[in-house]
Amino acid sequence: MKLTWLGHACFLVEQDGYIILLDPYTGVEGYPPLMETAVRAASWESRAAIREKGFYTLAVKMRVFVDGEAASLAEKKLPVHKILCSHGHFDHNAVDQAETVPFEGQCPFSIRTVETFHDGQGGALRGTNTVHVLSAGGFTIAHLGDLGHQLSAEQIEAVGPLDAVLIPVGGTYTVDAREANAVCEALKAKCVVPMHYRHAPYGLPNVAGVEDFLALWPESQRLNGPSLKLDEHARGVIVPRFPEED
Repeated sequence: MKLTWLGHACFLVEQDGYIILLDPYTGVEGYPPLMETAVRAASWESRAAIREKGFYTLAVKMRVFVDGEAASLAEKKLPVHKILCSHGHFDHNAVDQAETVPFEGQCPFSIRTVETFHDGQGGALRGTNTVHVLSAGGFTIAHLGDLGHQLSAEQIEAVGPLDAVLIPVGGTYTVDAREANAVCEALKAKCVVPMHYRHAPYGLPNVAGVEDFLALWPESQRLNGPSLKLDEHARGVIVPRFPEED
């Protein structure tokens, strides 16, 4: 299973060619249109593959633009096979930024949902929040959306054993660093991927960065790119890199 962070709480999750988009955003400070971010991520992976083969040159690093390309990327929608959203807020439910396209064959994912809340007052402040639990290829992940509270014993049981948890850590609208750490300890996932934090100039201006969360863990790994291949070696806190333009 492959995970690609597109910024904020948005991920592409891929298995056997099938692509699920989780929590697409729009209007979040600093982030470009989702299609442009996805193109950046794909471009980074292409360059990384070439670097591994020893053929990384200036020509590869350069990007060649055709007249109007930037505008067309802003207008294009990201093609995926399924879109899942944790709740209806603009920064998690921008389904108009993507389009679902046909897939030949069966979806390799099994998908479960666990209902939670966007705040610590039973949804009174910000409503409900849906946790998506995805399983494929022998691995299971949970995208916690905008979780705003500690999980109950019943919710922890419903989520079940995890290979990876994608968890908000920035606070204000979600659990903060210490609260997120407690959620991770309760879920006992093998791998933790933080999301929904500010990394200037990207992200909501009134949420914290990822540093407070990382300080609570003895070890963490920052990736050089946006993608993570989930396998038996994925352990601990792993921080993908947002695919900035270079």
